[in-house]
Amino acid sequence: MAIKISQSLKQTQSLMMTPQLQQAIKLLTLTHLEMTNVIAEEMVENPMLEEFDGSGDSESSSKEERLEMQNAEATSGDFQEDGPVNKDEFDWQSYIETYNNTSSSPPNMATPDADEMPNYENIVSQGQTLAEHLEWQLRMEDLADEEMEFALTIIHNINDDGYLSLPFEEIISETELDREDAEDVWQMVKSLDPVGCACETLTDCLLSQARIAEERSPLLEKIIRDHLKDLEGRDYGKIAKTLGVERVQVEETLELLKNFHPKPGRLISSGDTHYVVPDIYVVQVGSEFVVKVNDEGVPRLKVSQLYQKMLAQKDDKEAQEYVQDKLKSALWLIKSIQNRQRTIYKVSQAIVAQQQDFFKKGPRYLKPMVLKDIANEIGMHESTVSRVTTNKYMHTPIGLFELKYFFNTGVGGKNGGIDVASEVLKLKIKELIANENPKKPLSDQKIATLLSRDDVKVARRTVAKYRELLGILSSSKRKLK
Repeated sequence: MAIKISQSLKQTQSLMMTPQLQQAIKLLTLTHLEMTNVIAEEMVENPMLEEFDGSGDSESSSKEERLEMQNAEATSGDFQEDGPVNKDEFDWQSYIETYNNTSSSPPNMATPDADEMPNYENIVSQGQTLAEHLEWQLRMEDLADEEMEFALTIIHNINDDGYLSLPFEEIISETELDREDAEDVWQMVKSLDPVGCACETLTDCLLSQARIAEERSPLLEKIIRDHLKDLEGRDYGKIAKTLGVERVQVEETLELLKNFHPKPGRLISSGDTHYVVPDIYVVQVGSEFVVKVNDEGVPRLKVSQLYQKMLAQKDDKEAQEYVQDKLKSALWLIKSIQNRQRTIYKVSQAIVAQQQDFFKKGPRYLKPMVLKDIANEIGMHESTVSRVTTNKYMHTPIGLFELKYFFNTGVGGKNGGIDVASEVLKLKIKELIANENPKKPLSDQKIATLLSRDDVKVARRTVAKYRELLGILSSSKRKLK
């Protein structure tokens, strides 16, 4: 039997997940130092990016003016952003595999000069784990004790990628909640930031993200729900025919999918020791508090004039394609920076507006406030607000605070009492214990009684819970014998 040997050459195109795309996804959660490091790396790799020399600027120009100038540069109408160069095929395999080799840790920072080391008070030894990040948001939800317990069970069964490590049917068997109530709690956990965690399948994960997308697409949701296999096989013709749309419409819709993360758990990382540089400064001007976004070390970017001229060189197609690709990457980065700074400003300004008493009188006057309050005020999704608060710090006249510090559920408002922020309740409990008689320490019930005199009506078990969070022993163990 003869064996026929032949050679064939097949040319294909694929759209790879670029480093710029990964940066755009994570940029909003990066700290100030991490962001400036990303920008520095991009300026080295992308010749289209240049920094304004600032020679014509006044040295006394304020940070707000410089930020405003940066925003104007980023929205320049001289360049129109088109879609990616290769839109013919969506490389589904690359979309998934890219994240297999993507570290969840933030970019490594260059070792700082000894003379420029920050104060030790600005060092944070450990970031939050995914479970801690989800639990922080969970505490702002109005859940019954049994619902809260079930939600925590779900969270503690989520792996590093963000998926359930056990089948939901197995998890639900451990609760006495009605199935309908249990599924409602599950859906609520899946809506926490990063959206899509706690799912069992990739389909459910992507659908969870599609439903809260700023640019929601029913067509994309149908593709995710019914045609992931066809998408993996790049059978766009079949998808288009089945859904009764043009192939080009399917290809354009798939561009939106690139904004989703197939492994959302990797967006949150506990990280190693890192240095805190405030992203926001709050300065008191007269009787008002002014919010300033920290743009120190953030270069004012522009597109290189030299490479702009190369776009007009019609005879050199290869050079033109190269420049177009780099131009899109440059514009993407500039707009991502602009969006990050603008979003942080809006969130911070809303926080300051709602917490005026805190800034005027101190931590004891922190008001109960949840993510939804800020999200509704600025017209954004709660997950976006949560992402903005991750690893972001605000320098205020009364100290340095993580943005998450300002979000607290109300405690003590039941049975005719008044709501206080959970952080304020901790301060009150700590203060009462600090002033107690060491030979007759206050019991949890006595503390609850004393708090009720300030109209903060909490149960003994609530006092015990917050006392334990403060790391304070029970009265029997505090007693001096």
